[in-house]
Amino acid sequence: MSEITTLSQFLTTANTQFQVYDLGRRVVNIDMMAFHQIESLMSPYPYPIQGHAQFAIVFWQKSQMPYIWFLKLPLDEKGLLSPAPRSQFIKMILEALGKDLTQPLNDEEQQKLANHPFSFKPSQEKLAFFNALVRRHLGQNTSQQYDFAYQYLTQQTDNWQHVGLQGIADICARYDQLDHADIIMNAFKFAPDQVQIALCQCLENIQITVELSQLLLKKIKHAHDHSMYSYWLRGLASNAECTIQAIEYLEQQQVLDEHELITIAARNWIALKHDQTRTIYLEALAKQPQHFFNQIFADIVAIPLLRNCILTELRNPNRSQQLSMRIGGLFKATLS
Repeated sequence: MSEITTLSQFLTTANTQFQVYDLGRRVVNIDMMAFHQIESLMSPYPYPIQGHAQFAIVFWQKSQMPYIWFLKLPLDEKGLLSPAPRSQFIKMILEALGKDLTQPLNDEEQQKLANHPFSFKPSQEKLAFFNALVRRHLGQNTSQQYDFAYQYLTQQTDNWQHVGLQGIADICARYDQLDHADIIMNAFKFAPDQVQIALCQCLENIQITVELSQLLLKKIKHAHDHSMYSYWLRGLASNAECTIQAIEYLEQQQVLDEHELITIAARNWIALKHDQTRTIYLEALAKQPQHFFNQIFADIVAIPLLRNCILTELRNPNRSQQLSMRIGGLFKATLS
């Protein structure tokens, strides 16, 4: 058997089918061609977070139930997977199996493979949506929580306290099926904040309609409680145009604070491709403490989609004195 140097090689050699999902920023499927380029160190990881790639591999053999690895692997300064940790993990799984890789994996072997230093535990909301998305992609039924969540969102019951996050995730993961888009849209007109928060935590992972995007933007512009801003922003993650308008509004109201700045960096980063929005964002970021500025700047400059335009801002002669001071502090921290 030839040397196995990538996870794809291992999974293919083991006669498995598999799918890959990013779980670092949003829960999104990474197609096989893109993952191959990432593993071959030909492309940077598209959704880095805090210097790491956080992703899940779902794999299965024949008619067996699928298994899942949650992997957190470090990236180098170019955003590429660091080869040594990846090779270490592959070596660990090969040693744990110690047999013909084409044979079905038993529970004891799976337990060995589940306990390793490169594993991580996704947040509750990410795990709920991930489970819902995998169920859909594999043609499986929704969870048992789906029915009650559907009943609540269609106003057949008003007992929202019994609505489970997994049920809401099941509905959002099937946003384009049945009447799900309509009932979610309507829910934002009557549901309490707790339900709206759960909806936004799921909707951030999918492409929502223009109508729902405009509704969330309207809620931001007419909110009396600032604590909901960051959640409605999360719901807008797939709509750059509405996110841009939301950022402009929050800046005008002088309420673009640390919670919203973190949310934009983690979920709505696509809007930062827009020159004026990026300027607004960086100027607001510069009003925060130096250590906060350094952390967020390092996070967004690592995103391949943003890297060049963020670096260009370092040479922008029109930036404010405050932003210039923060950039100077960033260089000082980097060199120290």
